[in-house]
Parts: sequence; C-alpha cells; structure tokens
Amino acid sequence: MPEIEAPPFESPDHWDKAARHYQQTAHIFTSQYAEDALARVTLTPQSHVLDVAAGTGALALAAARTGARIMATDFSPGMVACIAEAGLPNVEARTMDGQSLDLPDETFDAVFSIFGVIMFPDWRKGLAEMRRVTRPGGYGVVATWQDQGAATFLLLGQIRKKLFPDRVGIAMPQAVKALSNPDDFARELITAGYRDPRIESVTHDYLLDVAALEEPDTLFGMSPDWVSLSDADKTKVIAEVRIMAGDQPELPIASTALIAVAER
Repeated sequence: MPEIEAPPFESPDHWDKAARHYQQTAHIFTSQYAEDALARVTLTPQSHVLDVAAGTGALALAAARTGARIMATDFSPGMVACIAEAGLPNVEARTMDGQSLDLPDETFDAVFSIFGVIMFPDWRKGLAEMRRVTRPGGYGVVATWQDQGAATFLLLGQIRKKLFPDRVGIAMPQAVKALSNPDDFARELITAGYRDPRIESVTHDYLLDVAALEEPDTLFGMSPDWVSLSDADKTKVIAEVRIMAGDQPELPIASTALIAVAER
C-alpha cells in the first residue's frame, strides 16, 4: 500500500516557511484568545510558566507582562526565532517537540498550549507531557478551535460548501474534531492526568481586510482548502467573499474556541 503523506502542519519545515506570515496575520488574532486564557489563571513574578507549541509567542509574550518566568517551546526553529527576537529578559525560547518535552517532571506552575497541542500527530501524548511537567497544584490550560476551525480557514470551508457542495474539504487536525465537545475535552484532560477541568466557549471576530483580496494567495495561502483549488475556482471564492463583505472594508468572521483549565 502507498505510504500516507503526513499533513503539512505536522512538519516543522512548513511552519518555518510560514512563521513570518503567521506573525503578521494570525498572531494578533490568536493573542485575543491568549489573553482569555491568561485571565483564567493567576500568575505572579514568582510563577514558572511553559508555553507548548508556542508559535510566534502570543501567549508567552503576553504572560511575560506579569513578570513570571516564561519558557516558550515549539518544534519550528522559525517560530522560536520570532519569540526570541522580542528580547524579553524573562522569556526563554527553545526548539522542542511538545510530544516529548526535554524538561523535568513537575517543573511549571502553569502549562499553556494555545491552538498548539491540537496540531500534534499524537495529541494525547502532548496532553500527557503537559501534565507531566506541571507541578502538583499547578494548572494546564489548552485552547482548541471548534470542528470547523476559525478565521480564513472557517470562511473557506463555508464558501467551499456553498460553491462546491459535492467536494470533500480538507480535514481538520484529529484533535480539533475529538475535542470540539466540552464533555469529550474534559474527559481527555482527565485521561491525561489532570483533574477538575473547566471548559468555556470564547468567540472573537477575525476581521478580514477586503483590500487583502488583491493578493489572495498571501491571505489564504496557509489553508490547504485554498491551495487545492484551481485558478478558476479561486476566482469564484474571491467573488463570493466580496459579495459577503458588501460595502464593508472588513468582513468579520466569528470564530469560536474552547478554553480548558485543569488542575494537576
């Protein structure tokens, strides 16, 4: 049987190439959910915090404002470089696989993963690793999208269903589907070794700049749902976005996440 090719989001090379684009487009948006996550856990200058699959550091850089000691890890050197460039004295950025953290047991007062562990091939191992390095009495905080994704990914999925209803869209990461139900999410955190999970739904608008449709490959290029389209189909998608936006300079895309906080 032919070998099944891994999705691009499972490769550090993919994220190395996307890091600057992600920093410019997604970072500000995901920062809103990072702030929501931080609001659910009290950090002090004495806190030791880990951000797993930190991306360009939306959570880590925000958490640094509390004065806590922050370690931000990601398997993509390009993402880690973006965090390191901030030059914050209380933030250490290290390249590391979140499925096998090179860190001691019971080290951190709070361990976060904001839309990170949900991308892992073995996301259950990722959750278990988060729990392993959380000290007793500390917290694990995980954010996931609901099963249709968010922002341009959500919009493209909706438009594809309308314009091309007979085509199968690109599947979301396995964990996104598995954790979309709060009860299932809570059960997986308990299986990982956490206790008393509290899960809340949070929605923010992603504001799509209609002017950016002039360079749609830059706007949508991170989405496999876009890359898989023909040029003719891309033109149809762009036209549909313009219809949806009407006279608005920005098209709001309501994007819902689940944020879980659990104790060790």
